[in-house]
Amino acid sequence: MSIRILIVDDEEAVRRLLKKELGRKGYHTDTAENGDRACSKLMDSSFDIILLDIVMPGMNGMSMLKKLKNDPAAPAIIVLTGKATVDTAVSAMKAGASDYLTKPYKLDELSIVINRAYEQRKLSLENQLLKKELARRESPDTFVGESPRFREILTLIDKIAPTDSTVLISGESGTGKELVAHSIWKKSGRNKKSFIALNCSTLSEHLMESELFGHEKGAFTHALKVKNGLVETANGGILFLDEIAEIPVSLQAKLLRFLDSGDFRRVGGNKSLNADVRVIAATNKNLQEEMIRGKFREDLFYRLNVINIEIPPLRDRKQDIKPLAEHFIRHYGRKISKTVNALDDDAAEMLFRYDWPGNVRELENVIERAVILCESEVITGDDLAIKGNALSAGSPEHRQLREVERDYILTVLKETGGNQTRASRLLGVDRKTLYLKLKKYGLTQ
Repeated sequence: MSIRILIVDDEEAVRRLLKKELGRKGYHTDTAENGDRACSKLMDSSFDIILLDIVMPGMNGMSMLKKLKNDPAAPAIIVLTGKATVDTAVSAMKAGASDYLTKPYKLDELSIVINRAYEQRKLSLENQLLKKELARRESPDTFVGESPRFREILTLIDKIAPTDSTVLISGESGTGKELVAHSIWKKSGRNKKSFIALNCSTLSEHLMESELFGHEKGAFTHALKVKNGLVETANGGILFLDEIAEIPVSLQAKLLRFLDSGDFRRVGGNKSLNADVRVIAATNKNLQEEMIRGKFREDLFYRLNVINIEIPPLRDRKQDIKPLAEHFIRHYGRKISKTVNALDDDAAEMLFRYDWPGNVRELENVIERAVILCESEVITGDDLAIKGNALSAGSPEHRQLREVERDYILTVLKETGGNQTRASRLLGVDRKTLYLKLKKYGLTQ
């Protein structure tokens, strides 16, 4: 991809010369006569490098540097000036310039500085993405389990990770679908690039298209500048689309086109762009039923379902409950600097007998709470917030799962004083899922 350079200088002869010579070297260039015009150009287009003169009428170079200093997406800035003093150089670097050249300079020297600044900016952007990824993932990402089905999933991940095939992960909420996707990324050849996740149920159709494919300036109200979409951000890496069934039918055709060719257009744009992205999708719905209802395109289903991983609910892999619980105990013990070592037999039995409607996410929340509240180094049955909700294997009255789930939701709501945001967090589901559960059980007003 050609490096995009914005030349900002009040001398027309300088702008014309740089544009001509840098163009010959394969750079894509544009020009601006002062800081105000340059800022306007930045709103319209994306650039990798700014070549910036310091002394200009209107907004000068120092003012522009200070304006862009706190913008993490700003291009790298190389200051070019004939008014060279040590103080000017120091001030420019403090204000955010990545490098500094004094006029006159050799074109080959400028080219070296441009390439160096471009590589530094790439590293900086990748570092920002890594920090966001680490900040987003607060829960432990170690894949833990002992059941035969769990081992089958691990084996399948090892086989498919090195490929570029699309993957569809299905399973109930809270079973660890994103964790499986993340494990595929870590074991793939794309693990040096980004893992970007999007929950498709959290955005409107219009915002979802903009989030996925980006938008041009003026594409809609408040679209004040060009925005890169997630497919561009994830270029070379993996894009994880959670709750894929929630993508509107009108947007599914554009997603299918991208999956087939890598081609896409930003909202409001006519130019066809391309990105190399491996897509992993996940759903807690039956997509074949959604197809029958006309809610999901058949061609998109088959394009996504090249490889299918079905994660069984926790109640169907009871062997994984104890190792998972012990893993969460260690994790949250370290996180809050508290010595908690294990479960006693009573607690382990309660965990085993409980039906886990919220799956692994619910188990994690229960253990986190127990680690915080327990008063010894061993978690007991009294520390677990699942009393009265366990399905005893020896009980003569086996309640239906919906009854257990309803009672547990009521218990958590009571604990949170009816605060649905806190309740959804404790239950390990999003607000929308909790609202639908409340509506299902007639608990809404």
